Amino acid sequence: MKADLKIVPDFEMIICPPAESFRWNVHDYPYFGAKWHYHPEYELHLTRSTSGVMMVGDYIGDFAPGCLVLAGPNVPHNWVSDIEPGKLVRDRDMLVQFSAEWADRVKGLCPELGTIGALYEDAVYGVEFSGATAAAGRRLLAQIGPAHGAERVVLFLQMMVALARDPRDRRRLSRLAPANAVVELPRQLDIAMRYVLEHYSEEVDFASVARRCGMEPQAFSRMFKRQTGHTFARYVILARIYAACSLLTQTYRPVTDICFEVGFNNIANFNRQFFKVCGRTPSDYRRNAHKIGTEARPDPFREIRAYSAGFAAVGEKV
Repeated sequence: MKADLKIVPDFEMIICPPAESFRWNVHDYPYFGAKWHYHPEYELHLTRSTSGVMMVGDYIGDFAPGCLVLAGPNVPHNWVSDIEPGKLVRDRDMLVQFSAEWADRVKGLCPELGTIGALYEDAVYGVEFSGATAAAGRRLLAQIGPAHGAERVVLFLQMMVALARDPRDRRRLSRLAPANAVVELPRQLDIAMRYVLEHYSEEVDFASVARRCGMEPQAFSRMFKRQTGHTFARYVILARIYAACSLLTQTYRPVTDICFEVGFNNIANFNRQFFKVCGRTPSDYRRNAHKIGTEARPDPFREIRAYSAGFAAVGEKV
């Protein structure tokens, strides 16, 4: 019997040149940094060529050329292209990475930039852009590359304003934010959500949860739907599916065992609900997650040496 498979994202250290407020980069694929990983910085990621499967948080889905995604701090992510073994794709990825501190400074620069805050809130789940917003984001991201000095900051501001302008052109990808993301919730909602996340594998009684929150069932139902956008029953299903996603990616346990472990009473309902939420079967989700999480990872110190060599070369030019 196979041992449990732990698919843990690698931590990536992002080093920004001292004279720059954010890091812009283009790289090939395969590339030592193109792996299942996370970092404390925001990352706006453009896949310029190839198609394949991406994983952002617990979301797994297809991507195509032009895919533009903003991942918030500590949201794990990876893009795996469907290419022949040994093939090198030049300049597949273009991206910009910036710290949460820089993000807050940009948002607080003036009232006109306040709308960017809503984009940051969505980014803790990972967001994919579409339509005119994606087109503007791709264009401005490319313009940042050759720019210097204050011009690149102006372009960055223009890009963030363009990305934040129309919420209809972005969609959240992951179902839950990283555990260390700070999200302030109303007290009753916090009590209910914590209870579900701690007891999803059991029979969750709606009326008893409402009493825990000190509310009448009808008022609790309205509050929960208004605050989360989901009915309470739907949220319980999402919590169970999320737990199943974790077990599917981190273990080799049979799908049937996982079904009952996370609180479902029959496999048919589990498969149906899983497909509604994830857009694929549990087995397909596991195959893609294992493919993304177990790619060969080269010498981890190579990245640090590459950064160091790059900065040394910059220093010599100066």
